[in-house]
Amino acid sequence: MGPGTFDRSATLERLAALAREEQALDVVVIGGGITGAGVALDAASRGLRTLLVERDDLASGTSSRSSKLVHGGLRYLQQGDVRLVYEALAERQRLRRNAPHLVKVLPFLLPIFTRDGLFNRKLAWALGKAMWMYDLTGGARIGKLHQRLDVDEALGYMPTLPADRLAGAYLYYDATTDDARLTLTVARTAALDHGALVLNRAAVVGFLRDGERIAGVRIDVDGLDAPLEVRAGQVVSAAGVWSDRVRGLDRAEDPDTIRPAKGVHITVPWDKVRNEIAAVVPVPKDRRSVFVVPWGDQTYIGTTDTDHEGPLDDPRCTEEDVDYLLRAINGSVREPLTRDDITGTWAGLRPLVKTAASGRTADLSRRHRVTVDDDGLVTINGGKLTTYREMAEDTVDAVVERLEPEVRGRVHRRSRTRRLPLRGAVGYEALHRGGASSAGRSGLHDDAVAHLADRYGGEARILVAMVESDRALGERLVADHPFLRVEVLYAVRYEMALSVDDVLTRRVPLRLRDADAAVELADEVAGVLAAELGWDASRASADADAFRAAVLEDRRTAGLPAPPSTASVDR
Repeated sequence: MGPGTFDRSATLERLAALAREEQALDVVVIGGGITGAGVALDAASRGLRTLLVERDDLASGTSSRSSKLVHGGLRYLQQGDVRLVYEALAERQRLRRNAPHLVKVLPFLLPIFTRDGLFNRKLAWALGKAMWMYDLTGGARIGKLHQRLDVDEALGYMPTLPADRLAGAYLYYDATTDDARLTLTVARTAALDHGALVLNRAAVVGFLRDGERIAGVRIDVDGLDAPLEVRAGQVVSAAGVWSDRVRGLDRAEDPDTIRPAKGVHITVPWDKVRNEIAAVVPVPKDRRSVFVVPWGDQTYIGTTDTDHEGPLDDPRCTEEDVDYLLRAINGSVREPLTRDDITGTWAGLRPLVKTAASGRTADLSRRHRVTVDDDGLVTINGGKLTTYREMAEDTVDAVVERLEPEVRGRVHRRSRTRRLPLRGAVGYEALHRGGASSAGRSGLHDDAVAHLADRYGGEARILVAMVESDRALGERLVADHPFLRVEVLYAVRYEMALSVDDVLTRRVPLRLRDADAAVELADEVAGVLAAELGWDASRASADADAFRAAVLEDRRTAGLPAPPSTASVDR
């Protein structure tokens, strides 16, 4: 459809015009996580007239609550799933090329501990074999091979490791990303560069049908009095753990294809762990390991991998989850961490494809599956963040095969995303290298320019120009964190943020890093939203209160001290 807009009001006007003119889109994609955004980009870049619809905020589910890694998955190799690791590492390389501002190489330390004072040579040999397999499967594409480190070298990377139990370590390389920003960037690329329509705060509540065949969707949109009806040649469900709910619309039976697995992370001050690079540490009395990842002035630790039996809409970190992760990290550092050290938490649900009624979720496959129901609904399930592009390609391949011949004749049959740069990739290197000299009259220092470049790529020039117009926008939101005031305004004005939670959980993820700092900023962020969106004081205050209440509930459920600024929240 050509270049488009990333503006909610303009999208609603376009959809209303389509309804008046009784025109149909080619494809509607349900679900604004990384998979849905990937499907929308793949479809739109092939020339399909595409709508991406999300009932909440983009990336508000699992796609902002992952381990924030772009990796092959060393443990999947140990489980024998060589093909999955190979495919994931190939996708990692594509993402590094297509989104260099968002996907960064990250070294990992794999410490080897003695047990009862004895060195397990068999374990060390097995780990070394896994390292070589990882390199050969595709890890070496990053440009570096793994290394074996002695005790002193390992302690140089993470001095808090217990030297008396440390026998050495392996060093290998993977990559990291801001998962919510990656999702947002994929969606913006689909919209701005390829004409996809993107609509958040819009829930699909039913299907339009031609006989038994699905021919569109019925959408409840925040701000509209009546449901919006959108006709489409194909409908795709990319709703993650909510896929069964979507497939069950207008039907009596529950498809029962998803087994949600909860993954929890905790954040602590970096100086409590002092890991210069990421680490993979074993969980005592379990057959799992967790990641320990540096994150600016914080380090995050995770993840858990357990069945989730509760509501899907708002999974939370529990006291048991906290105990598990503290036990994991405290088994690998000299000075134990406590609940008082935890500054943030998050919990997400993996949409694992149900393959058996028993067994650990950690052992279930992370492969994806595309299914087509009798009524034409295409559903993509399973997979992982790293392989979202491949998942999208397979999904749109299935869509294209089902399109009417005249539609197939005007679109690209094959995916075009393997070498498709994401928004911000162009101009990133020059801006990052240029530092303050690239920032014109903004007054921004090198570290601030580098921070913006690493989050927005070449589009950071827009934020720099905003700071030139108002120097106050170049100030940090919080002294201990790199985020700038301009990022809040940019999120509301250009990234469809519609609440304090949208801003402080996903656009500027302070809630995950430092809950106390986030609640302190709630009123300020609500003020920006009010000024940009035309809210009155009452609505701004209510939105800030809702955010504080959500953070307070996070802390309560996890058995953690409440942030001081939530003292006035109704309990």
